[in-house]
Amino acid sequence: MPLTLPVRAWLAAAALACAVPPAAQADTYPSRPIRVLVAFPAGGSADIVTRMVTQKVGELSGYSFVVENRPGAGGNLAFDAAATAPADGYTLLFSTPGIAINPSLYRKVEYKLGDFKPIALVGEAPLVLMVRNDLPIHSIADLVKASSASPDAIRFASSGNGSSSHLATEVLRSMSDLRYLHVPYKGGGAIMTDLLGNRVDITMLPISESLPYIRDNRVRALGQTGSTRSPIAPEIPTIAEGGVKGYSVTTWYMLLGPAKLPPGIVSTLAAKFDEALKSPDLRQRLGNAGVSIINEGPDRTAAFLQAESEKWAKAIKASGTHID
Repeated sequence: MPLTLPVRAWLAAAALACAVPPAAQADTYPSRPIRVLVAFPAGGSADIVTRMVTQKVGELSGYSFVVENRPGAGGNLAFDAAATAPADGYTLLFSTPGIAINPSLYRKVEYKLGDFKPIALVGEAPLVLMVRNDLPIHSIADLVKASSASPDAIRFASSGNGSSSHLATEVLRSMSDLRYLHVPYKGGGAIMTDLLGNRVDITMLPISESLPYIRDNRVRALGQTGSTRSPIAPEIPTIAEGGVKGYSVTTWYMLLGPAKLPPGIVSTLAAKFDEALKSPDLRQRLGNAGVSIINEGPDRTAAFLQAESEKWAKAIKASGTHID
């Protein structure tokens, strides 16, 4: 039966809609709020940096961002949700190094790096190794000596299996004689409660989360993880200066989307984040939080992510650490 004119017109319109080029898609994007997933609880460094950056992007562009915290499983809950989300630009991921670490650390994950499209590399920040004030530990050497008393002599609290704090301390263990019992948490707030309550002995957290407790003399800093001292805490030596030569690990912040995100949307988002990261007020706020701005676009961000994945795969293989 021949098609009637209205049916033919409808099919033609549908075909035209499907053929809209990426540039046209970007012209109409976004038409509703953009959800940004974070793999850690509200109040932690990843959450704070995400909100700082997306707020500034929103101010400059008029875009509306909704930050959604999805903690758990070392970040895998958030990573899997982002990987399987519709590739329409309305679900993004603001990630820390777990996305590069977990495919090698966990025996089974539901996603792979190829399931993501890197958009922007925001910056990096050191972590700080801290110990309870009541312990007679004032250096890395003191910590290593105390940990040799028994396998469980030192209880180390991390932000979760596969988190930056966990793996940074695993690298420290592989480069020294440090021993500890690993106690994973879901975020820094609960860690500090238990560290101050003498239920754990040491932790390693991003510098922005650590400094308020250090400067109030509620915990003692043993070292920061960067290759150089942070400008916001030059009084804290690096772990390399503390005797572990060559040690350097930082946490970083990256925006990604699902792998099939249209190129027009990728370039639109990259441009908006680039503009925000060049604004003096955001640069100052991030600097005050201990974040050194990198501000790379999609191609260099993808290369950085691949290099991080390869680096951590080698480190994890060497340490023999795996999580079921």
